[in-house]
Amino acid sequence: MTELSFTCAGVRADRYAAGPTLVFRLRVTTPGDEPVHALALRCQIRIEPARRGYDRAEADGLVDLFGEPSRWGSTLKPVQFAQVPLMVPGFTRETETDLVVPCTYDMDIAATRYLAALDGGEVPLLMLFSGTAFTGAGGFRVEPVPWDREAAFRMPVATWREMVDQHFPGCGWIRLPRDTMNALLAHRSRRALPSWEATVRDLLAHAGPAPESALPGTTGRTVS
Repeated sequence: MTELSFTCAGVRADRYAAGPTLVFRLRVTTPGDEPVHALALRCQIRIEPARRGYDRAEADGLVDLFGEPSRWGSTLKPVQFAQVPLMVPGFTRETETDLVVPCTYDMDIAATRYLAALDGGEVPLLMLFSGTAFTGAGGFRVEPVPWDREAAFRMPVATWREMVDQHFPGCGWIRLPRDTMNALLAHRSRRALPSWEATVRDLLAHAGPAPESALPGTTGRTVS
C-alpha cells in the first residue's frame, strides 16, 4: 500500500468566491518514485477546542457551547467544521493542491458560534483523510487511503474574520422562524422604526442594560 502523508501549508480567504470560502493549501507526499495517478479524497475538518487557551471574554462567549469553564474538562469536545470531497491530480513524490471549503456565518452552527467567540490567536484544526488512491507504474491499481491519515493545523482567527468581513462587513447574521420575523415586523411597524437595526436596539433598550461581561473590551484571566 502506498504510504501517503498529508500536511497543511497554509490557508487564505477566497476574496472572489460568491459566498464565505476558505482555501487550505494541502501538501501530499509519498516516500518512493511510484506514480500516483489520482486521489479521490474525503476530507473531514474538526475544531479541537481543548488545544488552546481562552481569556475571560472568550470563555463567556463559549458558555452556550461547552457550559461553565469549571466543566470544560469533560465538555470541551471536538466540533465538526467541514466535510468536503477533493480530487488530487496525478503526481510523483509530492504535490500541492487547494482544498476549497465553503463556510457559513449561520450562528445556529456550532463551529460558527465557536469561531465568533474568539478574539484572536489561532484555531486548532485536525484534518482527517480517507478515500481511494489510483497508483502503479505499469498500469494502475486501486488502494484505499488509510483512515488514520490526518494533519494538524492552526488557522489564524484573523483569516476567518477576513473571510467573514468580505461578505458581512461589520455585521452578524441570525436565522429566525417566520412567526418571530412577523412579530418583529409588527413591532417595527407599530413604532415606525426605520430599520431592522433600530428595531433590535429598541427591544434591547426595553430589556435593560447588558451585563458587564457582555460589554465590548471586557477582558480577564486566561482559562486553560
